[in-house]
Amino acid sequence: MPERTATIASRVGLHARPASVFAEEAGKLDLEVTIASAGASPDEALDAASILSLMSLGASHGDVVILRAEGPGADEALDHLVGILETDHDAKA
Repeated sequence: MPERTATIASRVGLHARPASVFAEEAGKLDLEVTIASAGASPDEALDAASILSLMSLGASHGDVVILRAEGPGADEALDHLVGILETDHDAKA
C-alpha cells in the first residue's frame, strides 16, 4: 500500500480551513485514503475525507502525518494530498 509522510504547514495546524480543503480533495478521489500521526499504528488511521476525523487528529504546525491509499492512481493522489498539507492555507497573500 503506497504511503507518504507530510509535515503540516498551516501555522495553526490542521484546523477547520485546511482540514476542509484537504477533506474535500480526499473525498473527490475514487480511493480510500487514510491519515494518521507519525508513529501511529495502521489501526489508528482515520478517514482522510472526514473533516471531523481530521480535526480529531489534533495535528499542529510542524507535526508529521502518514497518508495511505490503495488502488489505481494512489501514488499520484497521495502526492497531490501531501502538497495540500504542506501548504499554509492561512498565509496572507
